[in-house]
Amino acid sequence: MAREKELDLVEVAPGGVPPVCRIMDYGKYKYQLAISEKEKKKKQTQIIIKEIKLRPKIDKNDLGIKTKAAEKFLQKGNKVKVTMSFKGREIVHSELGMNILKIMLDELGAKCVVEQRPKLEGYNIIMILNPA
Repeated sequence: MAREKELDLVEVAPGGVPPVCRIMDYGKYKYQLAISEKEKKKKQTQIIIKEIKLRPKIDKNDLGIKTKAAEKFLQKGNKVKVTMSFKGREIVHSELGMNILKIMLDELGAKCVVEQRPKLEGYNIIMILNPA
């Protein structure tokens, strides 16, 4: 029957008694599967983490620019990793870095949700923000 219709005989359930077969155009079937896979990939969204690096001696205006950049990233739906890095003896005054990160959080307000609170790791304070 498959040869008469110029189609393929495909075994669907080989474990069944009797085995189940289907008459179909196998090339067309594989093509449709490939297209559906492409559509699934298009609909997926990847979570991108953008990083903003700060120093404890940052000026108010520079902090404002960095905050606006973080706001843009959050509006696009990306996560933001804020890194406050210290050099040498600056680590003794890590509370200055914490204060700067707190100011940044206050300026962002309800536009973000804190995924990871500011945390000291070595010579860096790291904070991760999610879009609201």
